[in-house]
Amino acid sequence: MTDSKAAAPLFQPVTIGRYDLPNRIAMAPLTRSRTDNATGVPTGMNAEYYAQRASAGLIIAEATQISPQGKGYAYTPGIHSAEQVAGWRLVTDAVHAKGGHMCLQLWHVGRISHPDLQPGGAFPVAPSAVKPNMKAFTVDGFKDIPAPRALDAAELPGIVEDYRKATRNALAAGFDMVEVHAANGYLIDQFLRDGTNKRTDSYGGSVENRARFLFEVLDAVVAEAGGDRVGIRLSPLSPANDAQDSDPRGTFTPVIERLNDYGLAYLHMIEGVTRGPHPGFGGLLSELRGLYKGRYIANNVYTRDMALEATANGHADMIAFGRPFIANPDLVERLRIDAPLAEPDQATFYGGDRHGYTDYPTLERSTA
Repeated sequence: MTDSKAAAPLFQPVTIGRYDLPNRIAMAPLTRSRTDNATGVPTGMNAEYYAQRASAGLIIAEATQISPQGKGYAYTPGIHSAEQVAGWRLVTDAVHAKGGHMCLQLWHVGRISHPDLQPGGAFPVAPSAVKPNMKAFTVDGFKDIPAPRALDAAELPGIVEDYRKATRNALAAGFDMVEVHAANGYLIDQFLRDGTNKRTDSYGGSVENRARFLFEVLDAVVAEAGGDRVGIRLSPLSPANDAQDSDPRGTFTPVIERLNDYGLAYLHMIEGVTRGPHPGFGGLLSELRGLYKGRYIANNVYTRDMALEATANGHADMIAFGRPFIANPDLVERLRIDAPLAEPDQATFYGGDRHGYTDYPTLERSTA
């Protein structure tokens, strides 16, 4: 099966940060909950999974906690111990051996957690003690999330330092770059939004104050890695994880404008409501996207036709595909030749073994 669109910009090389990538298709970060819950150490099974998908122009690895406090889902990996660094080195070596490039997403979930997942059974932390209407995935199944404990301002430098150390660890583990996860209602996003940030100190109130923690984190991460090895993820139009904001335009306009000062590898934007319908390329999305002058990775329920259009018209430099990569390890080739896509088994998305993880066939194998 062939398609004249196979030579389109989507399938052409692009430079992101300091790296020349072979195509403009990124693998979006996908939580799969397949590490040991106690240690958060990646294994050879994780290495096999990512190596199978190394034809992506860039793999953005699953969200990975910067500290034990940053954990919000059972069986997720960390990047704060020597054992975790060694485990991730297995993964990056396997991806690099296939000619791929890999980025680690740095994650602190903030209030989207549960005492079962926290050191010593502590309550999750957040900018303010605002309870989310959400459930947490624990080893005993989903449980209601309690009201979090509001962070004291004196604790914030320590969390910023956790981001710095996690960046250092990620580079030691062989990652080509890191992505600051400031989207989807996790800790940094909780600081940004007035629905979750009720503080009255220098980290609350005005947009400048609510963005202070984000830029302190970014300062630390960029100082450690260099701007050309750092990306950032935002979701300005999404209330994911019960993160509300009364004025997304007013909140995210100055944030995105200021990002231009950092010389980042890219801005990775979730366009519209996470996993909801794409809002189209006009309106507030177009306005916010136009503020950013660097490389831009677009994400959220993109189809092949949308991806072809967005990379051809200059809307995006890369397109991140998430769930399609689960069941299609050779997604790049399938998109290139316009082949049918396999459907993933949602029952095996989170937790478990190789089934529904490394056993999805390539097109070549499935038609043999």
